[in-house]
Amino acid sequence: MAGDALKVEDSTWDSEVMKASELVMVDFWAVWCGPCQMVAPIIDELAKEYAGKVKVRKLNTDENPEVAGRYQVMSIPTILFFKNGQLVEKLVGARPKRQFKEMIDSLLAQHAGTA
Repeated sequence: MAGDALKVEDSTWDSEVMKASELVMVDFWAVWCGPCQMVAPIIDELAKEYAGKVKVRKLNTDENPEVAGRYQVMSIPTILFFKNGQLVEKLVGARPKRQFKEMIDSLLAQHAGTA
């Protein structure tokens, strides 16, 4: 379904995230993580709302320890934001949708000014 947050893995990380020109939001999660399950529907909603503006991806930390380790993801859910292959922002823990939207809008506004 268009707009849903798609899975990213260690093997697809560079092409999906590092080489993306648009803002990329990555949800680091795991099946056993309760707060991750609470955030999952919000992440999917954001993927639909920001389709065409923000690339939204999910990375299962149990299946993809290499990328999680590279960014020192110690607690999940952790949401990392990337622009032009650079980590630009980080949110740790379950948050209300409003906080995610404020972060995305702020990052889009910053990058609109520099594009």
